Amino acid sequence: MKTSRRARRMQRHYGRMHRAGGLNLVSLMDIFTILVFFLMVNSSDVKVMQNSSDVALPQSTAKQVAEETLTVQVSGQSILVQGREVARLDSIGANDVTVAGLAEELDWRRERRGEVPANGFEVTIMASRDTDYRLLRKIMQTCVDQQYRQVKLAVESAGEARNG
Repeated sequence: MKTSRRARRMQRHYGRMHRAGGLNLVSLMDIFTILVFFLMVNSSDVKVMQNSSDVALPQSTAKQVAEETLTVQVSGQSILVQGREVARLDSIGANDVTVAGLAEELDWRRERRGEVPANGFEVTIMASRDTDYRLLRKIMQTCVDQQYRQVKLAVESAGEARNG
């Protein structure tokens, strides 16, 4: 038997409306792209200083957030500036007031940065909690002599390395 034009139209319409729906992947990909960019932008708020496992920082109740500055690290038997060895601890004499290799490196970095601010440049010293105070004082004096007068000591607070 022949179906009428109206019956065929209703059958097409019924078939179109009751078909299994598809997933629009373009919209889903747009949402995930926006989510990834959001997480990338907001994850830059967290600042953790690079800390090696051989430097056990002293514990502190400091609440200041770590800042990106020039880092002088006392690690093992060497002094590192931004990860580059500049002096050995066994070459520092007992009567020396400053550390020669560190002074040369800081002088070179100061010349590259240009004009010295009124307060001097910032530097963060990372030393183990069992570092001899006389050595730490020589490192700080070297930094101050080379116009790095804003000296900060890195400490560990609540499981995170921060400036103190």
